[in-house]
Amino acid sequence: MNALIAEDKAYIRKGLLNLLQLVDTDIQVIGECESVKEAVIVANACKPDLIFLDVNFTDGTGFDFLEQTEQLSVKVIFITAYEEFALQTLKIGAVDYLLKPVDIEELQTALRKVKILPIFEQKQQINRVKQVWNNEGSQLILSLHDSFQVIDLNTLLFCETDKGYTTFYCNDGKKYMVSKTLKEFEEQLSNANFTRPHQSFMVNLKFIDKYDKSGQIHLKNGKKTPVSSRKKESFLSTFLNWNKL
Repeated sequence: MNALIAEDKAYIRKGLLNLLQLVDTDIQVIGECESVKEAVIVANACKPDLIFLDVNFTDGTGFDFLEQTEQLSVKVIFITAYEEFALQTLKIGAVDYLLKPVDIEELQTALRKVKILPIFEQKQQINRVKQVWNNEGSQLILSLHDSFQVIDLNTLLFCETDKGYTTFYCNDGKKYMVSKTLKEFEEQLSNANFTRPHQSFMVNLKFIDKYDKSGQIHLKNGKKTPVSSRKKESFLSTFLNWNKL
């Protein structure tokens, strides 16, 4: 197999090249690239059988590369640092990936799998991954004990945290519990129009029906969540400004 290494860090490229020479003499590396732009040019010119593809480059992502080379029949093994969203996205698609720094046994396993995987099947896997990745801002991936659950934030009513666990309540009646604190989700939820009126709760502004002066939020499905005295002023400002939009 002719292979291309597309990775923006030189030491990762060098390490991977050395490992490939040790574990698989059938792999011939025909090029190394450090950017999406360069990888697209080289891949179109050389048409490799396999590409080791970084997830994040300085000029884009591995998914940008895939969008620009859809016409190629190339198998992909992703390379990623331990970034939770990227890692969980790859796992949802069940695609082969290597964590940096690359481990020789993981490399051998990935190569064995990708060699026997039909190209059309991998394209289906990658399409699932791209769909989740492209909706990063509007979707949340929860790591449950036996699976990864994708939640559309437009359907999430509120979250409640208690003793190191957080429960996510959706408007279809389903709920999911993870062993993480609400703090770990706060930034993404805040960017998706959630507010934190209480240390234990984050609420989707679009599902608030009313706020009563006793200090409770009434959601459109009948649920109620509290507003702490410390957060009352900031919540009211956020809530009133939201409803002016």
